[in-house]
Amino acid sequence: MRTRLEHLLSQRILVLDGAMGTMIQRHTLTEDDFRGGRFASHPRELRGNNDMLVLTRPDIILAIHEQYLEAGADIIETNSFSGTTIAQADYAMEPFVHELNFEAAKL
Repeated sequence: MRTRLEHLLSQRILVLDGAMGTMIQRHTLTEDDFRGGRFASHPRELRGNNDMLVLTRPDIILAIHEQYLEAGADIIETNSFSGTTIAQADYAMEPFVHELNFEAAKL
């Protein structure tokens, strides 16, 4: 039995969404946006850690996904480009990698 994705791929070319980072930059977010209330006292700067936004500003990430779908994207990627312990070590956020990826997939 073929999956829906396999069926669609046999019918036409599918369109993948575009750059998430560029779309996030359009929002001119502050450090507070990346911290939210939950990470207000985190010892390191979090601005620029776009993956954190799935926890602190999921509304923005969801809106970006919706914009890509409205523009005609068939497939959207998760906002989890830096969702690894190695990348999150720059922000001392390694303990949150699983949660970041899980929440990114839920959106």
